[in-house]
Amino acid sequence: MKLFPKILAWIAGLILLLIASAYIFKVDYILKAVWVTYFHGHTTAYLADYPYFDNHSVQTATPQPWAEHAQKIQLPDSMAQFHEAEKSVAYVIIHRDSIVLEQYFDEYDRDSKSNSFSMAKSVVSAILGKVIEDGKIKGLDQKIVDFVPEIAGKHAAEVTFRDLVSMSSGMKWEEDYYSPFSVVTQLYFDKSIEAMLPKLPISSKPGQRFSYQSGDTQLLGIAIERATRSSLSELLSEYFWKPMGAEQEALWQVDSKEQGIEKAYCCLASNALDFARFGKLYLQHGRWNDKQLLSEDYVSASLTPRFANGENYGYSWWLGNFKGKPYFYMDGHLGQFVIVIPSDELIIVRLGHQFDNKPKGDPGSAFYKFIDDAYQLLDKKPQ
Repeated sequence: MKLFPKILAWIAGLILLLIASAYIFKVDYILKAVWVTYFHGHTTAYLADYPYFDNHSVQTATPQPWAEHAQKIQLPDSMAQFHEAEKSVAYVIIHRDSIVLEQYFDEYDRDSKSNSFSMAKSVVSAILGKVIEDGKIKGLDQKIVDFVPEIAGKHAAEVTFRDLVSMSSGMKWEEDYYSPFSVVTQLYFDKSIEAMLPKLPISSKPGQRFSYQSGDTQLLGIAIERATRSSLSELLSEYFWKPMGAEQEALWQVDSKEQGIEKAYCCLASNALDFARFGKLYLQHGRWNDKQLLSEDYVSASLTPRFANGENYGYSWWLGNFKGKPYFYMDGHLGQFVIVIPSDELIIVRLGHQFDNKPKGDPGSAFYKFIDDAYQLLDKKPQ
């Protein structure tokens, strides 16, 4: 029995040593990462992690509820079982501006907030377009150093807003969501995003090729905030959330209460129906009801690949083709999607805890099935 207190003391000492080492070597963000993820049964960021961070509120005004089809349909048991196996939390089909199907899982409902992850990149792209319209940024080819002069790297003075929004900055970056020592993990859990700028050097010539990296959108967000002297949350509220009649306020994670810099590359907590509004906005070429909220030319450019190697990526929107029907979509970690098929005025939202990561065009992928099932259900929908 005398050995037990010694073991406890040894463990306590080891823990204190690890904590002290984390602070000494300036990797104390790992302590929060371990607590938020592993201590809550996860190995990466997850849908319901936003309460563990500071957040800015994205205010709404007068809600504009979606129209609902007179005879909404339900998922057949086989499709519902598929979503349960894939750990979906929401599956919504909006056809010709009306909700045709709306189903939730795992105790989520239409009011439940969940982390957008990288779907937020498409939102930041929309904000950029509007800021350019307002003249606070001269255009897509204005240099980032005009607003963020401290960015590092051999080619820092060359990178433009166009390079960042199209993922072609030349930044030295590794897109790793699971390593506790990756730059993505530090950006997610550290207390000062701006202090990380020296770790995001523009080491290659920008504007040459597509390379997906969240650091581009984070640098873009910092530049937008400095150009406008407003937070991304304030801009989102003013430009889109209020005019589009979002039904709930959203929350956007920030690095700390003191700094208040949004994680631009991710972390907008909202619900399936309000996320879908961006699909509708771009489906309508930037128009919402009787008002042009975003330039039609900017929307068109956003949905066009910039590079031959661009993997069907525009200005922070992904592009694809389903059985000859072009589509565009917002895409977030663990399978958060807003998919828009313009030819059929169709919007599909899927939110969930996991994703199979198979190629989107693979008929065996979950992504393909989200679309294919929607068409099967629409064929049976009462007219």
